[in-house]
Amino acid sequence: MSKTHILIVEDEADIQQLVSYNLIRAGFNVTCADSGEEALECLHREKIDCVLLDLMLPGMSGLEVCSAMKKGKVKVETLPPIIMLTAKGEEEDIVAGLECGADDYITKPFSPKVLVARIRSVLRRLEENKDGSEQTEKGRVVINGLEIDLGRHEVRLEGTLLQLTMTEFGILNLLAEKPGWVFTRQQIIDSVRGYDFLVTPRAIDVQIFGLRKKMGKAGGMIETVRGIGYRFKSDWNNEK
Repeated sequence: MSKTHILIVEDEADIQQLVSYNLIRAGFNVTCADSGEEALECLHREKIDCVLLDLMLPGMSGLEVCSAMKKGKVKVETLPPIIMLTAKGEEEDIVAGLECGADDYITKPFSPKVLVARIRSVLRRLEENKDGSEQTEKGRVVINGLEIDLGRHEVRLEGTLLQLTMTEFGILNLLAEKPGWVFTRQQIIDSVRGYDFLVTPRAIDVQIFGLRKKMGKAGGMIETVRGIGYRFKSDWNNEK
């Protein structure tokens, strides 16, 4: 079985070496790129399983690289997950990275052990999304006793039909389709209502509150990520 292949996109040599050393020790294969342009060339040339991407790069920025990947400018069979690894740790920077399409965001300085754990977590979530137990068939999501049927526009929890509004249904389906992934409030707005619908992030909080209330104890599956947004917990225990 081949090792997981990580692409490190970092122009500072000492950080690049530190990250490479720790990932190799953890059992990963590593390729390094000093710029965004070099990173895109590498993605065309090699099979990459995960990208560690700095925001501040010479030439193309990390956000531009992320955007290029998400817009299909890199011709690969499966787009690898992206983890931002950067010194820019302000809330607006984190939101910008996640809205651009990053799957996770780690600020410098960082713990090498935490970095390895976050990489494995992102890769595990990716495998879960491929697993038929998470999404049994097109248009249907089954997870943690929750069943979402897009065709019938129905949600059942432990067999009981939930009476949800269209917005609540859309939010729940968005989160449950990608358990563990963090969605910003703006991403939720754009997905559920479309770019032309005027609705505030505060309104999303209200919708989440109502959704959790209707789900009862199972509302704990929807987790608040402070300062960013929400995610669906794939490892939720209904006995809590």
